[in-house]
Amino acid sequence: MWLFKRKGPSGFSSSSTAEEVTKGIDGSGLTAIVTGASSGIGSETARILALRGVNVIMGVRNMAAGKEVKEAIVKEIPAAKVDTMELDLSSLTSVRKFASEFTSSSRPLNLLINNAGVMAAPFKLSKDNIELQFATNHLGHFLLTHLLIETMKKTARETKREGRIVNVSSEAHRFAYREGIRFDRLNDEEGYSRWAAYGQSKLANILHANELARRLKEDGAEITANSLHPGTITTNLFRNLGVFEGVASTVGKFLFKNIPQGASTSCYLALHPQVKGISGEYFSDNNLAKPSSRAADTDLSRKLWDFSMDLI
Repeated sequence: MWLFKRKGPSGFSSSSTAEEVTKGIDGSGLTAIVTGASSGIGSETARILALRGVNVIMGVRNMAAGKEVKEAIVKEIPAAKVDTMELDLSSLTSVRKFASEFTSSSRPLNLLINNAGVMAAPFKLSKDNIELQFATNHLGHFLLTHLLIETMKKTARETKREGRIVNVSSEAHRFAYREGIRFDRLNDEEGYSRWAAYGQSKLANILHANELARRLKEDGAEITANSLHPGTITTNLFRNLGVFEGVASTVGKFLFKNIPQGASTSCYLALHPQVKGISGEYFSDNNLAKPSSRAADTDLSRKLWDFSMDLI
């Protein structure tokens, strides 16, 4: 991994692993939800948080796969506190059911890692008749955060510990449709581009975190919201690339990050004391980064917020 060496101001680089960026940090007493935790960087994020003593709830679409990941974590870390709950981010009904069950359990919530996603999927509508990538990557997480935010505020007040919301975005946000978010053409199959639609959903992740950060600050809530680019990683996100999947996986071993490196920025933002109080920012390689000008557009973030509220 000679391409990923230079350390940034944080003291970490793109070659730093999730274990390295959380070394020595005690997360005991914290409760986290990690979406998409049954594979890839989601499962590694869940493992590392559990390793640091965090009580982890894995939000997973495939419960059998989630159970396997949970068992592997507990086998490695006998003291780990890990639970699995069914969550399909492409279904607003599933998101509401998950949030209702979690809230009814009266558990606290310190950390929300909005990690699950699909990439470059062929055109398809979700169960709620919304373009699938936008529905899964943005809207499901938008609703989940909306339904859990009061629990997070209550936890922050009672524990006097800062809550953190982490949106896993991507540098692909720079390659969204020309207009950024297609508010009036969201479900337009004729003009659909699988990569531009993916970029649109990742742009929405950043805009959501930014607007959320602004609103939380306005409310005086002790909760931060940030977004990040995990890096290019050989995970099952490549499953929609067909013949190129094998090429990406083979070449990726030499050019891309591995999963422990890919999960590092999520874990850094979730646990590291360096980012205490920092909100509404975009990170890459465990350091502050600059997103596109469109991602920093406050008018666009407000418009997306209102649009998303109408959809849910």
